[in-house]
Parts: sequence; structure tokens; C-alpha cells
Amino acid sequence: MTTETRRPWLALMVLCLGTFAILMDSTIVNVALPSVISGLHAPLDQALWVVNSYLLVFAALLILASRLGDRFGPRRMFVAGLVVFAVASALCGAAQTAGELIAARVVQGVGAAAMAPQAMVIIRAIFDHKRMGAAFGVFSSMIGVAAVSGPVIGGLLTTYLSWRWVFYVNLPIAAVGIALSYVFVPEIRTGRKHSLDLPGVLLAAGGLAALCYGVIEGQRYDWGTVRDGITIPEILGLGTLLLIAFVWWERRQPEPLVPLALLRNRTFAIIAALSLAVQFALQSMLLINSINLQSALGFTAVHAGLTGLPLTVAMTGLAPFAGRITDRIGGKYVLGAGLVLYAAGIFGLAAVASVHATSLTFAPVLVVAGLGMGAIFAPLATMAMQAAPPELAGAASGVVNTSRQLGGTFGGAVTGAVLASSLASAMHARAVTAAAQLPAAVRGPFVAGFAQAAKAGLQVGRGEAGAKLPPGTPSALVPHLRALVQDVFARSYIDAMHTALAIPAAVLLAGALACLLLRRAQPATSPALTPAPREPETAALD
Repeated sequence: MTTETRRPWLALMVLCLGTFAILMDSTIVNVALPSVISGLHAPLDQALWVVNSYLLVFAALLILASRLGDRFGPRRMFVAGLVVFAVASALCGAAQTAGELIAARVVQGVGAAAMAPQAMVIIRAIFDHKRMGAAFGVFSSMIGVAAVSGPVIGGLLTTYLSWRWVFYVNLPIAAVGIALSYVFVPEIRTGRKHSLDLPGVLLAAGGLAALCYGVIEGQRYDWGTVRDGITIPEILGLGTLLLIAFVWWERRQPEPLVPLALLRNRTFAIIAALSLAVQFALQSMLLINSINLQSALGFTAVHAGLTGLPLTVAMTGLAPFAGRITDRIGGKYVLGAGLVLYAAGIFGLAAVASVHATSLTFAPVLVVAGLGMGAIFAPLATMAMQAAPPELAGAASGVVNTSRQLGGTFGGAVTGAVLASSLASAMHARAVTAAAQLPAAVRGPFVAGFAQAAKAGLQVGRGEAGAKLPPGTPSALVPHLRALVQDVFARSYIDAMHTALAIPAAVLLAGALACLLLRRAQPATSPALTPAPREPETAALD
């Protein structure tokens, strides 16, 4: 393999490294939250914002960041984002109060948003259409790997070091990424200067922020009043109105922030929707299975993370091959098959779940889900970038990344709400049945304890439903009562899983049907995105 052949792949590895860090940060912090609460003496609402502030800023600024990449160059934005992300990670690790940690997480989200859209633009520029699918297969597999590896890495760091290391671990990754970006990643020029549509920026960022806030916080406020008479539906309505205003404004601009011609392209519009659907399913599956493994089955965070290893291996192993097949025959049928396999894996996850399940129980269905995911990511990214005109590559990347982030946000909120509702109903029914074997004086408080636990929703941990036993409970009855509490909770959760997992599986199957409407994009004959002249050795890579 010659130096010219290797160089694009070396650039790809650098892009994967930075992307892995920012996407892993979306999940790694969840495992550390209990330690953050105790270490910083933070109330639960502040602890939740340690996670949500990052996700909210990340989603709201993606479209703006993609346009800034067009204006200033994607490599510059990628490196600048990595610098901001690293500095914010150091501040997160050094935080002494919950407020300081949340503020640093906001800055982390700014850095992540600056980085995320740039990688797809650079990959499109340095790989020709014959190798673009394979490149996106490798790159896109990082999305799933980062999501599923975050909990296990977070569990290891929190258990054996401290919660601060879930942030400090980003520093060496960022340092290597920054250094290697200047060595291997070429600067890309679009050949034109874009104006910055400031009203469009404000409308898009405000609309996305309000929508994400409403979805993220809806369950915590029971979809009612947040404060001062402002309700979650009103916040969601405001976000929707701002996005409608954004579309109205963009239609009247000579150079809009998001060219609406992109969404009039049927293939690109479907791919953007499928990006949302796939991330919706991924976040839903991770949420439901993580609670099942740790709260219902009692696995440690590390054990739960290792249980997902078959999914990671299958996905990572197949993704590059799926990319090569996409290069040869197009992504339509590869993508459709992947969506069906992914849905089958999720259905299988619900089918094999039981209170006696072990890691091996889940391995076969997680392999199926992993193969489906491996067949999805490469054609999604490849077809999105091929469907967009070269001069709109930055905007296309911003739209796809925003769709993906919104999908994850909606997945956690919608599936989490269905899961909590189903769990409450199942716990009540099983508690009434189980109470029959208890003394009469304990039955009422036993059932009431589960009703109180249901109000806490998904914040209930293993056995917490029976943490407060009725006053005067005979000591000889306590072990039996606690075992019964856990049995009711675990079996109820398995019941609720069946309903909740049907949602992401159905979304994926609908996506598979939508693949029939896709058209194979023809590669551009005169790409507008080229490596800058000051790096001539990269200009003829392909």
C-alpha cells in the first residue's frame, strides 16, 4: 500500500478518534451519576442536568457548526472543537460544585457540536466514490461503538479511579487527535465564501433547544408545569413554532443556513429521517436493556457493559464490509436488510428476557442486532453525502447529525415514558397478587410501596420499591419481603420491556419499507470540495 493510498485512511483514523470521544461522552457520564451526586452533594435535578446540558447544547448547535465549517474550513473547526472539548473536559474533572460541572458540560457540548459535522465533509472530499462507502463504514461504526462502550468504560473508571476520570480520559484522546489532525487531515476548501444567516441561526438554535428541552425534561415534570406557570407542552409548542419560522425565513434567503433544496431531494430527506429512526432505536434499546441488566437482574455496571460486547464486535466487524458492498451495488438493499436485522435483534431481546437471564442469554440476539447496525451506518452516511451537491456537503452533514441527535433524544424520552407507564401498571398487578401471601397488616403498605415507586419512574433502582418497610414489620419477615419486592419489580420490568421494545422495532421496520423509495445517487463529476493547494500531496489521493 503506497503512502498516497494510506494517507486518506490515516486521516480517517484521526477523525474516528475525535468522533469517538464526543459520542462516548453522551453515555459514559450516566454510569458515574451516583458518584457525582455523592461527591458533589448534588440534588437529583442538578445531577440530571450534568447529562442533559451536554446533549441539549450539542443538538442545538449542529446546524450552525456545519455552516461555520463551510466558512472557515472543516479541519479548522474540527481542531477548534477538539480544543474546546478538551479544555471543558478538564474543567469538568476539576469541578467542585454541581453548578461548575454543568457549566463545563455546556462548554463541552459547544466543542462537540463544532466537531461533529466536519468529519463527514472531510471524508467525502478525500475518498472517491469507489471507496467512500468503505470509509463511511469504518467511521460510522464509531457511532455505535461509542454508544455501547460508554457505560462499561464509565463503570471501570468510576469503580477503580473516580467519577472525575470519565472526563479526564478525554484529555489524552484530544491531545493525540489535535496533533495528528495537522499531520494527516487535509484542509478542505469549498471554493466559495458563505454568508452567515444570523436570524436563521437564532431560530434554528432556539427551536432545537426548546424542543430538546421539552422532550428531555417532560417525564421529570410529568409533562406538566415546569415553573412560573410554564408547561412542557408550551415549551414544545414554542420549539415547533420557532422551527416553522425558521423554515419560513430560510425560504426567503438567497443563501439559507439549511438549503431547502436538500430536503426536496427525496433520497436525502429519507436518509435524514432514517438517521433519526436508527438513533431513536439505538437509544431506546440501550436505555431499556441497561435498566434491565442493572436494576432487574442486578448486574454491575462493568458486567452490564461487557454483556453488550457481542453487539459491538458484530457491528464493528460487519460495518467496513457493508461499506464496500454499498460502493459496489448501492446502499438501498444493504440498508433495508440492516434495518430488518436490527429490528429482529430488538424483538429477540424482548423474547429472551427473563429474571433468570445471563450474559450468554442475550449474546445471540445482540449479535443479530449488531449485524443489523453494522449494515446500516455505512449506507446511511454514504447515501446522504452522495445525494447532496458537493457545495452543500457541510449543510448536509449538519442536517444528518442533527437528525441523529434528535432521534436519540426522542428515543430516550418516548420509549422511557412508555416503559415507565407499562412498568407502573405491571408492578401494581403483580404486587396485588404477591400481597396475598403476606400477613394482612403488611399487604396494604406493600402494594402502596410499589405505587410510590411508580411515581419515581425510571429513577427507581434495584429493590428501591421496598426500601421502606411498614412500621412494625416482624424481623423474621424482612428477608422474605425484600426478596418478594425484587421479584415483583424484576418480573414487572420484563413485562414492560415487551411493550417498550416493540416501539423501536416498529420504527425500524417502517424505515425498511421506506428504503424502497430510495434512489441510487450518482457521484459528482466535478467535486467542489477539494484539499487545499498548500497540501498538494493530498490533492491527488484518489
